[in-house]
Amino acid sequence: MTRRLPWALLAVLVAAQICYPLTGGTTRARLTVATVVLGYLLSVCHALLSRGPRVAAALVAVATGGGFAVEAVGVATGVPFGSYDYSGELGPKLAGVPLIIPLAWTWMAWPAWLAAVRLTTPATTSAAGRPAPAGGRLRVGRITLAAVGLAGWDLFLDPQMVAEGYWRWLDATPALPGLPGVPVSNYLGWLLFALLLASALRPLAGPAVAVTDGRDTSMVALYLWTYASSVLAHAVFLDLPASALWGAVGMGATAVPLAVALLRARRHRDEQRPPRTARRPGVDAPA
Repeated sequence: MTRRLPWALLAVLVAAQICYPLTGGTTRARLTVATVVLGYLLSVCHALLSRGPRVAAALVAVATGGGFAVEAVGVATGVPFGSYDYSGELGPKLAGVPLIIPLAWTWMAWPAWLAAVRLTTPATTSAAGRPAPAGGRLRVGRITLAAVGLAGWDLFLDPQMVAEGYWRWLDATPALPGLPGVPVSNYLGWLLFALLLASALRPLAGPAVAVTDGRDTSMVALYLWTYASSVLAHAVFLDLPASALWGAVGMGATAVPLAVALLRARRHRDEQRPPRTARRPGVDAPA
């Protein structure tokens, strides 16, 4: 159950995302909502099954609760993202915020955090066989990498959602080259909140979130799938080549090193395996 359920949810999520470019109008909006709900369930279920109630509760408190709070403040005041409002396409709202929006923060915050942990885990281990404790500089690097990994995703998300009309900016200047309709302040706001989110997660969740292992393969797959599929979808299917490029660079700051680290680890495991010795017919065969 611990490993099968996340993989099952991931499979359904991937299928829904593949269908996205093939739909339009109300069907696409409903599919967007369903995709966010699936992603949310995937991340929260994985946190619960792999690390227990404390970690899952901390993730929900920080990412879902914090995500709703920052969005409500943003809609009401324009801080920290800029002035914007949501259409009615994404379902019911509370304080001007569609209820699925905080779920989206949670969906990608968890795999981004685990990706950062994977990339910053020291190679040395303690006498008890556990990873050596992370020092201050390492913790700062981990938080920064997790925040960049989450905020980089928005270089895909915001241009796509604005193009669909799910929300709009009242003042979209200055904007990144090729991404009109979304102000630079939005991406800076994402990075600021992502830093706060990553900084709060470890103290609330405890030491269980400071290590990563084979239980997290589905989350690594989710993060890399989101990156690769977003680049492909924006470049080919959604006619958003600029966001494909910006997202490839921004989210790639975490995704590309993660993919390289996984390939190196696999190559190292292959090198450590003892070579197979060929049997000689009639000599090595058992009598």
